[in-house]
Amino acid sequence: MNPWYLLYCKRSEQQRAEQHLKRQGVDCYYPQVTVDKIRRGKRTPQLEPLFPNYIFASFDAEKITYTTVRSTRGVVDFVRHGAMPCTVPFELILSLMEHEDSDTQREQLNEMLKPGDHVEVLSGQFEGSEAIYKEADGEMRSILLIKLLTRQAEVSMENKVVKKKR
Repeated sequence: MNPWYLLYCKRSEQQRAEQHLKRQGVDCYYPQVTVDKIRRGKRTPQLEPLFPNYIFASFDAEKITYTTVRSTRGVVDFVRHGAMPCTVPFELILSLMEHEDSDTQREQLNEMLKPGDHVEVLSGQFEGSEAIYKEADGEMRSILLIKLLTRQAEVSMENKVVKKKR
């Protein structure tokens, strides 16, 4: 089995590097994940690199030289320790492949909070209050509807202080 190496690529050229490396007979792995982006006010899923500007490559050094790989279009250089390129454990590559954009991740995201879910605030100025989840406010925060006196107010809070009520 050939060792795996980590390559540093030019900005936003991982796909180009992957194409050219595969044409040369190099095994490549370019992990991507689906991320929800807001475009024109709508949330749309989009594929993004898990490690921007990096790609994993495996090849037989007797058939393909380091110079050939390094001079491939889109590739800047190997990630190195001193003069020698770093090798990446195959177990790490397998682990990344297993977890990359898996169905279980999507299920966990869907199980999280949906608009209309009743939640409890665990800490902060609204500690112990019940609220209704409205929508995500970025990756780390959520917008909640909290009843204050006679009306509901929108409040943005960190996700770690919100717990879904069963």
